[in-house]
Amino acid sequence: MVGLSIGEKHFIQGGIAQDLRTDGRNRLTYRPIIVESGVIAQANGSARVKMGRTEVIASVKAELGKPSSSAPDRGKVFIFIDCSPTAAPEFERRGGEELSTELSAALRQCLLGGKSGAGAGINLSSLSIVDGKVCWDLYIDGLVISMDGNILDALGAAIKAALSNTGIPKVNVASAAPSDEQPEVDVSDEEFLLFDTTAVPVIVTLTKVGRHYIVDATSEEESQMSSAVSISINRQGLICGLTKRGGAGLDPSVIFDMISVAKHVSEQLMNKLDSEIAAAEAMEEES
Repeated sequence: MVGLSIGEKHFIQGGIAQDLRTDGRNRLTYRPIIVESGVIAQANGSARVKMGRTEVIASVKAELGKPSSSAPDRGKVFIFIDCSPTAAPEFERRGGEELSTELSAALRQCLLGGKSGAGAGINLSSLSIVDGKVCWDLYIDGLVISMDGNILDALGAAIKAALSNTGIPKVNVASAAPSDEQPEVDVSDEEFLLFDTTAVPVIVTLTKVGRHYIVDATSEEESQMSSAVSISINRQGLICGLTKRGGAGLDPSVIFDMISVAKHVSEQLMNKLDSEIAAAEAMEEES
């Protein structure tokens, strides 16, 4: 927890009320975003993202698996987040495990949609190889290295960057096997298909402090929040998921207004992130 004096709390709250935050940003401005691609050689794709002093890494590993009986024409995605004990003192104890579980659940809700798959930002059908028999399982792992607020947005950005960096091996399926047997597949070591991230959303978290809400809150600002709503929005402006934290309730009209603001902010964030991802991938190719 961030320890602040009464004067510091009033300073933060007053600045937000006047649309001038302590670091000079206005309420709807993100901190600088830095992206580095291909940071983990053993993964199919990976990326490091820094938002101010918040730093996270995401990696993607693709493994052959069997589709679930409820969705035989889709692959599967698993998301696990870990909080490094060096990121914050409270992570050395059970607090790190609790936050890891909370972040993993929030990211699954924001990126994978409901149980039916509706609203999913990751196209699970593209991971199918042979309906009902073979598919790709994607294991997405995130690591929080340092924390200064807005972890969920940073992790969402890192996952999008890691997926953009992901190459899925080309698979050749042998002649049709009997219906009760698994088909033989040959996984290429040389040919890879780039993962399609067209529908992968960004996550915009609006943190309510007093009567106003802000984006990309720092740890100090989060310590003054009454609630926060995280909304995942794709390039088409469609809502892929929504999650809330904080004890204070929100009037439905406020939530609808927050969604409208998040859609506007998401365009700027998406453009900035896409530009940073393209620059990071170009730098990786040159090195």
